[in-house]
This record gives sequence, structure tokens and C-alpha cells, in this order.
Amino acid sequence: MSRPVIRRVTAAVSAAAVVALGLGVGGGVASAAQTSATVTATNIVATKALLGTGSVHPGDVVTYRTSFSVNSAIDRYLNKITDVHPAGFTYVPGSAKVSTSSVTPSVDDANNKVSVSNSASAWMLSKTVGRTVSFEVSYKVPDNAPAGTFDSGLTFDVNTFGSTQTFNPIGVTVDVLAPAATTTTLTVQATATTGQAVDLTASVSPSTAGGTVQFKDGATDIGSPVTVVGGSATLSQSFATAGAHSITAVYSGGTGFAGSTSAASTVNVSAPDVATTTQLTVPSTAVTGQPVDLKAVVSPVPSGGSVQFKDGAANIGGPVNLTNGVATLSQAFTSAGAKSVTAVFSGIAGFTGSTSQASTVTVSNPAPNDVATTTAVAAPGSAKVGVAVDLSATVSPATAAGTVQFRDGGSNIGGPVTVTNGVATLSQTFTAAGAHSVTAVFSGAAGFLGSTSQASTVTVSEALPSDVATSTVLTAPASATAGVAVDLKAAVSPATAGGTVQFKDGDTPIGAPVNVTNGQATLSYPFTATGSRNITAVYSGAAGFTGSTSAKSVVEVAAAPGGGTGGGTGSLGSLFGSS
Repeated sequence: MSRPVIRRVTAAVSAAAVVALGLGVGGGVASAAQTSATVTATNIVATKALLGTGSVHPGDVVTYRTSFSVNSAIDRYLNKITDVHPAGFTYVPGSAKVSTSSVTPSVDDANNKVSVSNSASAWMLSKTVGRTVSFEVSYKVPDNAPAGTFDSGLTFDVNTFGSTQTFNPIGVTVDVLAPAATTTTLTVQATATTGQAVDLTASVSPSTAGGTVQFKDGATDIGSPVTVVGGSATLSQSFATAGAHSITAVYSGGTGFAGSTSAASTVNVSAPDVATTTQLTVPSTAVTGQPVDLKAVVSPVPSGGSVQFKDGAANIGGPVNLTNGVATLSQAFTSAGAKSVTAVFSGIAGFTGSTSQASTVTVSNPAPNDVATTTAVAAPGSAKVGVAVDLSATVSPATAAGTVQFRDGGSNIGGPVTVTNGVATLSQTFTAAGAHSVTAVFSGAAGFLGSTSQASTVTVSEALPSDVATSTVLTAPASATAGVAVDLKAAVSPATAGGTVQFKDGDTPIGAPVNVTNGQATLSYPFTATGSRNITAVYSGAAGFTGSTSAKSVVEVAAAPGGGTGGGTGSLGSLFGSS
């Protein structure tokens, strides 16, 4: 049987255009797409149509449907149908259908063909019984497809025809449009802390662009791509390492839109600051015009910073620099009333700020008849590191109550010591060698003003293994009469030792320290209280000599006859000594 006559009913391109476009591939300047074409072979009519719009973008999917029928009473049978697609377009798996029934086609990417065959029974075309056949198939436009017009083709085999019916190109074209340019802008905060989430936000323009954004730290991806919605993509990111991080946002591009990359933004990431606490120590009461210490302790100890003391919302003085985590301010309140005092640590790099709990200082005005006081401090001229010595303060008048705060320069030594019968004594062990300027600050009390002693220097030296051990022997009378002076004597051996001796009644110093001369120290002392008095002599030690304390000596003090003061010194008791 001779080959049937083939006649083109509708053509989209001329023969010259077919040559220019090539078989199965179109190119050149974009133009209005020809979305359908009809061809005939004898009495077979084939119409290939592009479903949907003829203008697409890289990444889109296009679908072609070819419908077959006959225009005469002669029935025909199709053995094979081949759709020829533009070069580079790829078959969408599962999209091939013959007359709405899914089929498994033969895909020939090398020749841009997708074919279906039915050699066993063929597909019948009949005008008499109304039998038609359609072949539908979809392709994905390459993501990198250039702009232009792309043609397609069609071939089919008919039972009893001697050759394949070929219409390639057929003139059914698709216009691939160039993607629109985009810009991507990145918004990030300049600083962040490791382990704490911050938002990375990319804005893509035009806002109608779809696709995703990949955030990057240098060349490293941060998480997964984020879908662009309404022109925006946001990623919550927790940086794991400190340092400068160079962040960019890379827009992937989307249907009809080209990709773009933002300018880099630097996020400086630091380790989290260490939390601090501030504790405040203040006296519960104060008198206007008389200084009291406000003390703040910050922990853990920061490497610097300052503390601002406050009375309510008002600053008290200026910020006080921290030294080893401690800030002290000497403050004289100018008005009476309850003062709500706080200490506010400023915070520094690596340490958070903190505020103490409020403490109330009740400030009163001095009474019009308050008596002025004087305070004298008694301290040994020398001492050894690690060896306790007595610091004694005498407040005059002796009837003044209150407390004494001993101080070494600007630092408190221990806590306040209660004044008893005008005397306050503190046993102090110095931990550092050197000259220590000791003062005694009397707090004042109801009816008495506060006062501060002159400074007394204690020269503290390290205790050396070669220091000579000493012994101190106390000589005291076995009895005495109240109000009558008796001699208390201490003999320090070796006699070449210098230093001082502090006589004590129990734990209470008797008078001030007495200098040792030629190994002897004597105090003439009138007892004021009757009863058994437990007397000791405490030698301070000196350069090259250790300290020592005598054995206890009991002095029985009796009341003076008739309630007055007696005379004489009483008899001497035994000698007491220790080393």
C-alpha cells in the first residue's frame, strides 16, 4: 500500500522557521505562542494543543494534548503515538494518558520523545461509531531555560500505513519568559548572645516572588531553606559560638523570578554575661551630720565596675568603684527620717548588673543636749602576722553607751563592739605584714555624739621561725580594796624583748597597753568592782620575739570600810608565770 497523502491543515511556522528552530527545539526572540495546530494524514485528523497559557517561566510545567479522529467512514487504527517536546524539557512521571487512561510511556530524552504503543490491538478511530483517541503528556520547563519561543512535534504510526506520519515541528509553541530580577535585603541585629535565639529576616522584592531563602554564615548554611511568604522569610537562629558572624540571605529564585543574594551583615556574638547579686550592709540608725558606712558586696567578684548607692530614687553621692567586689561609702545624712537605701551594681562586660534589697536607715536629729564625746584608741606598736593582739578604745564620758567600729585605714576590722563602762576591746589577728593605721569610731548613742580617735600605727611583721620564744610572769596582790590603787606587774623574759603588755580582767582590758622596759611592765590600777578578779598579762611580742600570756592570778577585791576608799596596796600574792 502506498504512503497516504499528508496535508497540513493549520501550521504555526513556515518551512524556513522549521529549519531555524530545529526539530523539537525552538529558540530566538519571544513572541505570541501558537497554542494549537491541526494536521491530517489521509482521513486522520490530529490536533495538538497546549493546555493553559502559552507563556511560561523556567521551572513551570506545560501539558500537551493531541486528539485523533477520522473525517470519513473509513476506520483507522493507531499503533503508536509519539509526542516530540522542546529540547531540555523533561517528562513528568505519571502524566502520560491515552483517552484519560494512565499509561506507561517510552521516554527517549536523547531525542526529545515520549511514545505510547498498542501493537496488539491498536487504537480504533471511527466516525461511524464515534471512536476518537487522545494522548496527553506533561513536561517540566528547565530551571535554566533561556527566554524564547519553543516549538514541538508529533509522529504516529497507523496500521496498514507504510511509514510513520511525522509532523515535527508541528507549530505548537510555548513562550519561555525571562525571569524578573529580584533584590534581597537582610535584617539582623548587630549583637547576640550564644544560646539565645535571634531572628534573621530576608525581604525579597517584588513581594510576589515565591521560592525559598537560604541563610548563610560565611559559606555555611544556617538551617534549611525558608519559604518566602509575602516577600519575607524569617529564621530563628541560636548561635553556638562567640565571635563575628558574616550573615547573608540567598534567594533561590521562583517561578518567573531570578535569584538574588543580600549584602553581608555582621552579627557579633558574645558569651552570656555572668549573673551577679549585690548585698547591702548599713546601720539601722544614724544621726544627721554624722557619717556612717554604706557597704555593698557584689558576687561573684567582677573585674571592675562601680556601685551607686541610692536613697529611694535619689543617688547618694557618686558611683563607688569596686575593689575585690566591695564598695564602701561614708555617708552623713542631712535630714531625719526613714531612708530606703539600695546599692545598684552597674554591671560590666561579662557580668550583669544587679540591685540589692532595700535596707532602712532611721536617721534622727541629735538631741539639743547631746554630750560631745572623745574616743582614744590603744593598740600595740607592733604585732606578728597570725598572732592575736588587743585593740582597745576608751570613750569619754564613760557613761556613753553605743558601739565602736575599729578600722584599718578605710576598711572595717570585724564588726561593731559594744562599749561597756567606756571601754570597747577587739581581739584582732592581722593577716598581712606592714604598717596598719588603726582608728576607733564611736557610733554615738542617745544623749551622746559620736567621735573618732586619732590613728595609731601597728607595725605588723611576719612571724619568723627564728623568733625567740618568750614567757610572761604576772605579779599581783592576792587582795585589794575597791578604789585603792594596786600594782600589777609583768616580767617578760628574755628581758631584751620590747613590745607592750596588756593587763586583763577576764577578757576585759585593764587600762591601755604598757610598754615593756628592761623586761618589766607595771600598771597601777584601782579596782572599781568588788569580788574575785581573774587577772592576766598578755605580752604582744616584738621584732624577733614571740608573744606570750601569763598564768591567771586571782585578786579578791573587797569594799572599802564605810563605803569609802581605803588606803594601801594590800599584800602581794604569789608569782604566776607561763611561757
